[in-house]
Amino acid sequence: MDCGLGISMSQYPPALAEVVDELASITDRYERAEMLIEIADRFDVVKVPPEIAAKPYDETHRVPACESEAFVWAQPQADGTLRYYFDVLNPQGLSAMAMSVVLGEALNGQPAELALGIPSELVFDLFGKEISMGKGAGLMGILNLVQSYAKRHKAGMPLE
Repeated sequence: MDCGLGISMSQYPPALAEVVDELASITDRYERAEMLIEIADRFDVVKVPPEIAAKPYDETHRVPACESEAFVWAQPQADGTLRYYFDVLNPQGLSAMAMSVVLGEALNGQPAELALGIPSELVFDLFGKEISMGKGAGLMGILNLVQSYAKRHKAGMPLE
């Protein structure tokens, strides 16, 4: 199935394809916003716990270009997969929170290759084509940092 921008659903991991497909079926931007707020409400599930990181966070985990001050961590798991954690310091950063939840729920406990295969169009497929350039850059930055951790993990490089 094509999700509206020429991207095949098969390019997304199954859990991610399900969310993208559901959002693609919503044509009303207010309904889409409501669904994204509902997703952002699950942020505590992917929020970085104090045993992984405490404020003030190391700048190496800061998402470049994100106005909501988002941070990303990745922890190797015993089974060789990664567990991603996030924080968004701006309490109004609902889009960054939603993006973090979507990525965390889709990628935690999955092989690093899944993260590396996610196309950059994900931001537009989730948030719509009318997303502002600034917000889009920040959300893209979250995906890029997740993919950077996956790439380093796959190459056997340290994540810190």
